[in-house]
Amino acid sequence: MERLILACGGNAVHSFDDVTEKDLGYAEVVYEQTLGEDKYTFVEGVENPFSCTILIKGPNEYSIAQVKDAVRDGLRAVKNVYDDQGVLPGAGAFEASCNSMLLDYSRDEVSGKAILGIEAFANALLAIPKAISDNAGQDTQQAIINCVKKSRENKTLMGIDVTNGEALNPILHGIFDNYCVKKAFLNIGPVLVQQLLLVDEVMRAGKQMKKNAEE
Repeated sequence: MERLILACGGNAVHSFDDVTEKDLGYAEVVYEQTLGEDKYTFVEGVENPFSCTILIKGPNEYSIAQVKDAVRDGLRAVKNVYDDQGVLPGAGAFEASCNSMLLDYSRDEVSGKAILGIEAFANALLAIPKAISDNAGQDTQQAIINCVKKSRENKTLMGIDVTNGEALNPILHGIFDNYCVKKAFLNIGPVLVQQLLLVDEVMRAGKQMKKNAEE
């Protein structure tokens, strides 16, 4: 009912006796059609719709699920762009650049054991460009080397070309990532690591307590 109101306009009422002309929405045609074993009601020709339904057809449930996920991901990505009012270069360029900048920072401005933590975080960021290269069937190490080298030479963000493993400029090729997605994984990554380390400490403490009790 909520989606029908968004599509056709009008208001939801609790009883048919309460319906007035102002509560009615508008649609040019409403009809029922049987697809497979199910019956569907189609409402078409609405004015100023704020909701719609995308009909997906396929030979099997697996294909339909794939298309459904692709449509949902695409719509969510577009919505994120409008909400964030900005995007970041894709193709692993953001992560490769962060890796390079963090390594420079740890080498020039940090001392002591903190260097190890920064280097570990920087190397963890390369998991995304490595996954891109692996999924494309390219040489992962060579692709990362090409990406980082070109970024330093051109002094700009360079990503991975999935067709040949070479470096490319994602901005020129129209490859972008959502800002909110990058922000979310940068925030949640350290939190998850802290929780995992805490679990290790608790298990280690439990084993030590059990050992002391046996002694």
